Amino acid sequence: MTESIYDALRESHVRQRSLCRKLLLSKAHTEQRTELFTELRIELAAHAAAEERFLYVPILLDDMGLSSSRHALHEHHQIDELIEDMQVLDHSGRSWMASAKKLSEKVHHHLREEEKKFFQVSGKILNDAQKQRAAKQYRKDYLRMVKMLGEK
Repeated sequence: MTESIYDALRESHVRQRSLCRKLLLSKAHTEQRTELFTELRIELAAHAAAEERFLYVPILLDDMGLSSSRHALHEHHQIDELIEDMQVLDHSGRSWMASAKKLSEKVHHHLREEEKKFFQVSGKILNDAQKQRAAKQYRKDYLRMVKMLGEK
């Protein structure tokens, strides 16, 4: 069977959960913490951009998906703001780790909600061909964003 957008998104969700766990276990004053944070920041940003373009927008255009897509966009914005705040904090400080825990909780909450609610709503709106096309578009844009963000 051909891949759907949900298969592609779940793959990224697994990476996000793993990176959050590793980040929370990382030791202060280590290069590993900085590398994990950078990897997570890039993963979240690339995923959100491609997901918003190729899943949220079509769902936002349907009355049945308006509320859930707006809520998901709002959560992406909250995650972006947490990451921005963390970038200027000392990565070895307590406030940074408190923010990392808050970020991990927000990411896990968002992924759970997306997989349990948003996927079901959007699955009723999109047909199989649209889900397959969205997967291809998402993957292509996700890889482009990872490359672009990694070069910054």
